[in-house]
Amino acid sequence: MRNATRLGAAGILGATGIVGTAWGGAAMATTTPEASTETIVVGRTGDIDNLDPQLATAFQTSDALELIFDSLTSLAPDLTVQPGLATDWTFNEDGTELTFNLREGVTFHDGSALTSEDVVASLDRVLDEETGAAARGFLLSIEGVTAPDDLTVVLSLSTPDATLPSALSRVGTSILSSDEIAAGTVGTEPVGTGAFSFGEWTQGQQLDLPAFEDYWGEGPNVAGVSIRVVPDDQSLLAAMQAGEVDLGVITNPVVVEQVSEPLVLERTETLGYFPFFLNSSRGPLQKREVRQAISCAIDRQELIDTALLGEGQPTGPFVEGVYATDPYDGLPCDGPDPDLARQLLTDGGYPDGFSMETIIITGESETNVNIAQNLQAQLAEVGVDLELVPLETNVYVDRWLEADFDSALSENNSNPDPHLTYSRYFISGANFANVGGLTSPELDELFAQGLAETDPEARVPIYQEISRILLEESPWVWLYQGYRYQVLSPDVEGFVPHPTGSLASLRDVTLAS
Repeated sequence: MRNATRLGAAGILGATGIVGTAWGGAAMATTTPEASTETIVVGRTGDIDNLDPQLATAFQTSDALELIFDSLTSLAPDLTVQPGLATDWTFNEDGTELTFNLREGVTFHDGSALTSEDVVASLDRVLDEETGAAARGFLLSIEGVTAPDDLTVVLSLSTPDATLPSALSRVGTSILSSDEIAAGTVGTEPVGTGAFSFGEWTQGQQLDLPAFEDYWGEGPNVAGVSIRVVPDDQSLLAAMQAGEVDLGVITNPVVVEQVSEPLVLERTETLGYFPFFLNSSRGPLQKREVRQAISCAIDRQELIDTALLGEGQPTGPFVEGVYATDPYDGLPCDGPDPDLARQLLTDGGYPDGFSMETIIITGESETNVNIAQNLQAQLAEVGVDLELVPLETNVYVDRWLEADFDSALSENNSNPDPHLTYSRYFISGANFANVGGLTSPELDELFAQGLAETDPEARVPIYQEISRILLEESPWVWLYQGYRYQVLSPDVEGFVPHPTGSLASLRDVTLAS
């Protein structure tokens, strides 16, 4: 499978017909390790939407930029927090200081050494509200970041915060070069410390990441990674069968069912969840009864069976282990109930129903339109008419960040720690509170309790109560938890799937000759 067929990849992979804009970088040959001879080709149906990891929100963007940048900590496939750029970390006795010790000998892709100055500048940039960093809401307990020496960073905290080691594992908390931050060039030609460096991005077509020969960790074992945008999952599977793609990120269960030997399917229960975002500042959605009506009208299992071929399970707000919650605990219904939904619409002042626009992200997963069509059919039965508006990733993300929608559909990230899952949405002043659409003193107090509580068992009822309030108020409708699928060529060895969909193990992958 690994010979001249690779040269024909443009046949299937270039079928989009899009003329891209190239972002130039170092030529791949200049950073290829001598032991590496081939580039691993990754195919997926959506392109990245920016080159700044601290602004990354789309899955495909986070997955790609995680290969270029590192964070202080990392999240293992078993969801435990592991060392990253920091070798270890400790809290002081009262929990108001968190100290990180950095690795020695780490270099950026431009050859400069990583020091604590870079960490201070990076975290200050995340905390600066004007940056618009996706992870800012996770770090609000940090009052200051200082550097006693070149390899030590101290976070001064307003309150003990046991979630920080996990929060600092995210792509959104990537460590950037302080020189790049000062120059204002972050997001133009990325300079990180990851296993792969930035090569060239042709928008809508391809992102090339050469291997970084001075990477501080083990690997990489390939010459680079080429992430190519494919029109749809069916075309992606065809490209894999033709030997043109080594790893395919597929989202459509119909196509997943067609995967056969010698290709290898990795199916992993996702840590994320799929909500139906409702904008409670607009029109009928300002009424709690209307939002509850939408939630009670939807048969989640029917949606899963119809749009996803049964590949998923209904979920409440939390999907994380002992924190997992029931999808109806807090709603006036204990299952799908169209009659009650009609009554709730009447109680909310809309006995004849209403219409609203629903924006849908299309680059992330081609099943999203199927989900939207199923919701459209179900809600039409109770008088709620959805106008479906599919959008490319960058357009959708811009509108989502501004809460410029009546309703919206896209998968959302979760986290092993429940506080990190929703603190950026439902705490007063959080950076995505406009998207969350619900804040209150009661929720603020509950989140503060959950953050300060160090006993895992004592935290469970706190987040269960948060879940109950979220379902009662229904700022969003929680639909299901699904799966991630990666299809591998038999030549790919050493790839480890991750519940977040992370492709970080590409740094360890080898390609059979």
